Amino acid sequence: MNCKLSDILKSDLKRYGFESERDIPFITKREMYGYRFTKSLRKCKYYKANRNRFLYLFNRIRLAKMSVKYGFQISYATEIGRGFYIGHMGNVVINSAAKIGKNVNISQGVTIGIANGGVHSGVPKIGNNVWIGANSVIVGGITVGDDVIIAPNTFVNFDVPAHSVVIGSKAEIHSKENATEHYIKNTVE
Repeated sequence: MNCKLSDILKSDLKRYGFESERDIPFITKREMYGYRFTKSLRKCKYYKANRNRFLYLFNRIRLAKMSVKYGFQISYATEIGRGFYIGHMGNVVINSAAKIGKNVNISQGVTIGIANGGVHSGVPKIGNNVWIGANSVIVGGITVGDDVIIAPNTFVNFDVPAHSVVIGSKAEIHSKENATEHYIKNTVE
């Protein structure tokens, strides 16, 4: 990390509407699942990079417990910009190779994942100032530009230009022989 850990945590906390942890009422602090998880995630990455084995292991265990408790599957190795905001507890899955910019909002049920084959194989790169609605799925080696809204329940497997709103999942059926040829590997008889 290029910045001090305290500066990164302060920028994340600001997204929740607070300048300092001392400003957060006790009840509110208990309900800030996203910030608490992100704080452990940031500490884990920071202490691993700075070779502080004890603090890294402590935060790694804490992160694993929170992952189960809150339903967040986000690796500390994931490249996430400052000002990360997780709005609600539950079922957020982000591939560890994904790249996420600054000021990104993630809602519950979001998946940012890998496509193992096809035209857009790989993992997404999410730009700055992106809002991702509940139950949205973003997959493949695609780029989501800056200043983008991805509406709830939207499936995105294509590049999204900056300053855009992506709405809905219009499903269409197209007939194709061997449709899963590059997707289903190592089949059994």
